[in-house]
Amino acid sequence: MSGLESVLIKAKSAAKRGEIESARALYRQALDQFPRNKRLQAALRALDAPAPANGNAAQRQLDAMVEAYKSGRMEDAARLGAQLGEAFPHNYTIHNLQGAALLALDDLPAAEAAFWRALTADPKAAASSNNLAIVLKRQGKLAEAEEVYRKVAADNPDYADARYNLANLLEQSGRTDEAEEYYAQALRISPDYADAHYNLGNLKANRLLHADALAHLERAAQLRPAHSDAHNNMGSALFALDRVDEALAAYDKALGADPANTGAMVNKGKALVKTGELPDAIAAFRSALAVDPNDGGAHLYALFQEAHICDWSTRAEFARLPASSMDSVPPFAAFTFVDDPMHQRARSHAFAARTFAPDIAEVPAPAPSADGRIRIGYFSADFHDHATMYLLAGVLREHDRSRYAIHAYSYGPRREDDAMRAHLLAHVDSFTEIGGMTDEQVAARARGDGIDIAVDLKGFTRGSRSRMFGQRLAPVQINYLGYPGTMGHPAFDYFIADHVTVPSGSEFHFSEKIVRLAGAYQPNDDQRAIVPGARGRAGHGLPEDAFVFCSFNDTYKITPREFDIWSRLLGKVEGSVLWLFRTNTWAEGNLMREAEARGIDRSRLVFAPWMPHREHLGRLGHADLFLDSFAVNAHTTASDALWAGLPVLTMPGRQFVARVAASLVQAAGLPELVVSSEAEYEAMALDLASHPEKLRDLRGRLAERRAEAPLFRTADYTRRLERAFEAMHARRVKGLVPDHLDIA
Repeated sequence: MSGLESVLIKAKSAAKRGEIESARALYRQALDQFPRNKRLQAALRALDAPAPANGNAAQRQLDAMVEAYKSGRMEDAARLGAQLGEAFPHNYTIHNLQGAALLALDDLPAAEAAFWRALTADPKAAASSNNLAIVLKRQGKLAEAEEVYRKVAADNPDYADARYNLANLLEQSGRTDEAEEYYAQALRISPDYADAHYNLGNLKANRLLHADALAHLERAAQLRPAHSDAHNNMGSALFALDRVDEALAAYDKALGADPANTGAMVNKGKALVKTGELPDAIAAFRSALAVDPNDGGAHLYALFQEAHICDWSTRAEFARLPASSMDSVPPFAAFTFVDDPMHQRARSHAFAARTFAPDIAEVPAPAPSADGRIRIGYFSADFHDHATMYLLAGVLREHDRSRYAIHAYSYGPRREDDAMRAHLLAHVDSFTEIGGMTDEQVAARARGDGIDIAVDLKGFTRGSRSRMFGQRLAPVQINYLGYPGTMGHPAFDYFIADHVTVPSGSEFHFSEKIVRLAGAYQPNDDQRAIVPGARGRAGHGLPEDAFVFCSFNDTYKITPREFDIWSRLLGKVEGSVLWLFRTNTWAEGNLMREAEARGIDRSRLVFAPWMPHREHLGRLGHADLFLDSFAVNAHTTASDALWAGLPVLTMPGRQFVARVAASLVQAAGLPELVVSSEAEYEAMALDLASHPEKLRDLRGRLAERRAEAPLFRTADYTRRLERAFEAMHARRVKGLVPDHLDIA
């Protein structure tokens, strides 16, 4: 006789004697060895059948209850369960099924009571324990739910569901390391557990482990091809790995599985922006909006890309955006639509609350460096041929390395043959690639390096990883240069500005404390080379003898406000042209149509293609006057123009991003080109275009004073920045909280 047969005989004998718990224990012991044995499973179920004394009527009632549950009639199942439960108070099957029906009805207190009754009948019933924990969790009894999950997992080594549910609870509690381990345990028990692959993939994606995330999300999508979100999130992982074409294919599969998946539509739109297919991107955002008219994120993304192609037909919609656009889209996208610093702070605060972890980590102050230097950590994705590096290159070169240890942390593209990258490497104490690290790993590295001051050079701009500053990379953390506004989050202690960009009394527009540098907040490199153009005006499509207005701002900065004025100037200055930067063909077409609608021939607009930076600086000399945009000024572009000897006319607005050019123009020594109204802006431009001697005087002064202008004295600027670093560091060493600082 086999061991299994022996167990069956013993268990049946115990049941006949009324020793139900002994019989159940024998059956469970055998099931541990033979978990798929149908005879054992049936015998265990039979123990919980209604007692024969009640005859066929009770069995029919139980069958009716099971049928009601299977057909989705949960109220009937729960009612029948209540009746049967009174007649058979120790019957596990009745109480467990009643609990499941009540759980489906969201009657959580009653479901909890039913599962406790089931567990009283069979204390080792894993399914009831798991369901009880689900009920406890949904009632907010997280500690109790966790205790039940842990017990059922410990008692049932092969029960994947309990581990999966425990991982869910741990993840929602922010204990991601433990959650990851329990998802992994569930998958070791059941490798084809689609939901576990999906959740683990999302967890890894949130930790920026995109390759690992992709493997799990891809498996989830294979196991459940109709899982639209699995395809969508797989696309996001591919997009993060810069596999954009594959990401687009994944988004299409997500929409094939669920044509109403607005998240996939928005993500597809973002990928199409990356590939430069802006009308298709806009169509994707607008399709999401058609499905959900209250999707503020999709709406703002559409408006922002319409601004990039200078389609102004929908700009009025910005005022009607719902509150949901506040936290779902980086606040940078709203700059061009409204010049309101409080609006921008509200957007940054909402987006930061969604982006950063709820709690800011504490970091112990590092021990002073052995050589006495203050350790500065610059964090960016732009340590290559990028506007940020053109501005910062001189500071890196001029840093006093006897007093400051400079560390660079890069999470951008690895461009080893890039000249700006080579410049950086020559002027830092260390360079660390952190693109493959989690936020926690970056924090550990920065703390290990003893960083005293961590500088975020990205903020809420494309490719940002500012969220890692919530880990407290250093005791002092600064929002500097990359993002022209407040981060709206307490992880950042200071914002570096000047007296023009942040006038006295406007500090409340920032969550950070303001550090004002004398002169301008923006650094510049006074050793930037200018390659004179050999082609002349004609080589750039410009008239030889006519006045050339210029605005090389990105097209999203151009609005009807500026363009109305520019068109009137073209109409008043005979033969003049407007020289613009070529960003995309759709913007060119729309701007030419806008010009014609204002009575200006489209040939009066000339578009300049991209060229290497040094050559671009050289061609700027062919323009006569740079016309700034309003809500979002020229920043690096204005510095480029001034460095190349081209006067910049600007009108400061209210928000920081609308006041930068005024700061630069004043620091370059041309304060009369900072005007206070649109009327004055237009009159000044017309006057300069009509009086070439006035323009020659401005250009001559700019050329003569360039070497002495505060804007271009890189060594002096670097000393001011270092004094700011020293003041921030000193307050921290003394145990003082951050405060506003003025640095002469």
